[in-house]
Amino acid sequence: MRFNDGANLDTSDIQDRRGGGGGGGALAIGGGGVGVVGLIVFVLFQLLGGSGGSGTSTSSADQLGPVLDGLGQGQTADNTAIRQRCRSGADANRTEECAVVASIDSIQDYWGGLLGNRYQRADTVFFSGSTDTGCGAASSGMGPFYCPADKLVYIDLSFYQDLQTRFGAQGGTFVDAYVLAHEYGHHVQDLLGIESKVKSGATGATSGSVRLELQADCFAGTWANHAENVPDPSGQPLIADITQDDIYRALDTAGRIGDDYIEKNLGNGQVDPNSFTHGTSAQRQKWFRTGYTSGDPNRCDTFSATSLG
Repeated sequence: MRFNDGANLDTSDIQDRRGGGGGGGALAIGGGGVGVVGLIVFVLFQLLGGSGGSGTSTSSADQLGPVLDGLGQGQTADNTAIRQRCRSGADANRTEECAVVASIDSIQDYWGGLLGNRYQRADTVFFSGSTDTGCGAASSGMGPFYCPADKLVYIDLSFYQDLQTRFGAQGGTFVDAYVLAHEYGHHVQDLLGIESKVKSGATGATSGSVRLELQADCFAGTWANHAENVPDPSGQPLIADITQDDIYRALDTAGRIGDDYIEKNLGNGQVDPNSFTHGTSAQRQKWFRTGYTSGDPNRCDTFSATSLG
C-alpha cells in the first residue's frame, strides 16, 4: 500500500501516551493470554468484572473518573513529536508510525463520509507496555482493542512485529491498516447500537461475539474497497495504491488469527468450538473478502446469516 506523497496527514485523532512521543516496548504475550487482532472487548469486561456490551464496569463514578479522562496517574499524552514527524503522505511512505496515522485518517474519513452525522470520530491511543482505559487497566499483551466505555482504540505498535514473529503473518503496511480498520469496525458497531445487543462473555461457534468480530472484519474489507478514493482534507486521495499482494497479506493475517488456528498452534493444540470468540480462520477470511469484493456494509450482516462460512 502506498500513500500519495503530497497528501496531508491529521494527527488530531492520535493520543500518544508513549514516553517521549515514540518508541514502544516488546509485546508480552504468553500462556493462554494470546493477544489477537481486535481482542474482544466483552472478554476484557469479563476479566475486569464488568458487564454489558457497551456499558462500563460496575465501578463507581469516582473510580471511573481518571480513566475516562484518558490518562492514568503519571501519564501524559504529548502529540508534539508525532505531529512534527507525520505531516504528509511522503512521511507515511517512510515510517510505520506515520503510515498508521494515515490509515486512521483514511478509515475515519471513509466512515464519516458514509454515515454522515451518525459517525463520531474516535481517537487511537498509542501506548507502550500498559495504560488505563475506560474498560480498566490494559497491557500490550491484550493486543489492539476498542473500548466502548471511552470510545477509544488502543494499540501498542510493537504488536505489528509480534504479529509476524509469533503468529507468522507476512505483515506489511496494509496489514497494519487492516488491524485498525477492524477496531474502527467495532466503533461503528458501537455507534449503531449493534454491539450492545451482544451478551457479554458469549462464546461458541455461532455466538454473538463471533458474529460481532466477523462483521468487524467485513467492515474492514468495505473500507479497503473504497480506500483509494477516500480524500484527505484538500480533496486528493490519501491512499494511492492497494495491490493484490496487500489483500493477500491481509487474508494471510486473517487466517492466522482465527480461533481454530490460535488454539491449535498457539494454545494447547486442541480446538474447542465452544470457546470461539472471533471465528475460524476460514470465516475471518471469508468475511473480510465479502466486505472487500462488495464494498457494501449492508453485505456484512453476520447476525442474519444462516451460515457464517
